[in-house]
Amino acid sequence: MTAPSNPTRIYVDADACPVKDDIYRVAARHALPVSVVAGQFIRVPADPMIERIAAGSAMDAADDWIAERAGPGDIVITSDIPLASRCVKSGAEVIAPNGKPFTEQSIGMTLAVRNLMTDLRSSGEVTGGPRGFSPRDRSAFLSALDQAIRRIQRRRADAPASSQG
Repeated sequence: MTAPSNPTRIYVDADACPVKDDIYRVAARHALPVSVVAGQFIRVPADPMIERIAAGSAMDAADDWIAERAGPGDIVITSDIPLASRCVKSGAEVIAPNGKPFTEQSIGMTLAVRNLMTDLRSSGEVTGGPRGFSPRDRSAFLSALDQAIRRIQRRRADAPASSQG
């Protein structure tokens, strides 16, 4: 069996991502390339499978870089809900660092709640912030990432040879 001409790539919205080291380990185990995208310089391991992208300091530069490239068969790791929405629409698998998958079924409501909370905060309402990142979140993330990789691999294995390439 030959490898697909467009292997699964993991895109990491790296600013404030607490699971980068976990992503590197899982990607290495599956021999998947990783694009680590941040607004500015970010340190990554010296590994030919890990690409560091400094997208620039413009508003949403890292999000735009990821959204323009991620598509079916790719995985995006982000807690940024508008970016997650864009990537789900392009056919990518999208997972938050806490393991929560963003799907076609969930992204509309997730975006609506995010917009409501933004409106409440801008009107002076105290809504509290996100809860802290826990070991349970890391475990849920690793499980979700593994499931996403297996789902993509199954889809590729089941696809007719003529559609792969």
